[in-house]
Amino acid sequence: SLLQEKSAVTQVNSCDTLSTCAAEYSTLTMATSHNTTDLEQLDNEQQEQEEKARLITQVLELQNTLSDLSCRVDNVKEENLRLRSENQVLGQYIENLMTASQVFQGTQEQGRNK
Repeated sequence: SLLQEKSAVTQVNSCDTLSTCAAEYSTLTMATSHNTTDLEQLDNEQQEQEEKARLITQVLELQNTLSDLSCRVDNVKEENLRLRSENQVLGQYIENLMTASQVFQGTQEQGRNK
């Protein structure tokens, strides 16, 4: 590409008529413009590839975060069920103690008489 440009410049420098020089100059300008466009396209493609890689990395991180949160929710649900069960057992135990205790028997009877 650079070699083509140098060759075109040499041809323009060695041209013998004005019309030949103008044609050579036009060819050189188009080649340079084409090379600039190619470089811009390569740069744009590289930027797109970098953006895609960044987005893929971000998606993978978000998937991992979602997976971690899902596991945490499952663990909290299990803990909640376990604590509810323990509360139920403790509530039943306290109720049984109150029923068996003489101290609470008098209180319960007073509450019924009111």
